[in-house]
Amino acid sequence: MARLTKKQKEAHSKIDRNKLYSLDEASALIKEITNVKFDASIDLAVRLGVDPRKANQMVRGVVTLPHGTGKEVKVLALVTPDKEAEAKAAGADFVGLDEYLDKIKGGWTDVDVIITMPSVMGKLGPLGRILGPRGLMPNPKTGTVTMDVAKAVTDVKGGKIDFKVDKTGIVHAAIGKSSFSAEKIAGNAKELIDTLVKLKPAAAKGVYMKSIYLSSTMSPSVPLDPKAV
Repeated sequence: MARLTKKQKEAHSKIDRNKLYSLDEASALIKEITNVKFDASIDLAVRLGVDPRKANQMVRGVVTLPHGTGKEVKVLALVTPDKEAEAKAAGADFVGLDEYLDKIKGGWTDVDVIITMPSVMGKLGPLGRILGPRGLMPNPKTGTVTMDVAKAVTDVKGGKIDFKVDKTGIVHAAIGKSSFSAEKIAGNAKELIDTLVKLKPAAAKGVYMKSIYLSSTMSPSVPLDPKAV
């Protein structure tokens, strides 16, 4: 095991491992123990009492964080010519269709989100092997396949994220930056947690939220009290 630096030891010493923190306490503490020189990402990890291998226990969805993600999201709008002006006005970074499909075929994936229209999805099918592993394939369930392109672009730019429970039953999501106030971090975290509660599968038995941890880039994690949040 790698030896901890002086700053890492100091950060660990500030966390009481026998305590489960409230959301407000954890949000303030995570700012205190984040000591990197860049604007670190704040992440939330929630272990759910579900079996993701069963279709009726899959948890996935979208949430619009009230204070945004703090990240500059690059959006590609793959739309027909009649929708291009709408997408550009909403703030899409790249707008077009065939030229970008060709670029993706050549390996270009320098975007964070792709938004498209139902009529275009047929052209995206063959690109699934490129877009799928990178989490870039548009999906009606996440609002990235829609006729209301402007709203979709605005939502993504404004802090809308999608999430999905992984095979170990954990939902990981970036909910802000260390430059955010503790109040904003707590507000974003609460919005995601509330959304997960609403999405509890009827087939899930026993304790639904088993554990919740808040962390930042290169910081130790702070355990939250699931009952308190």
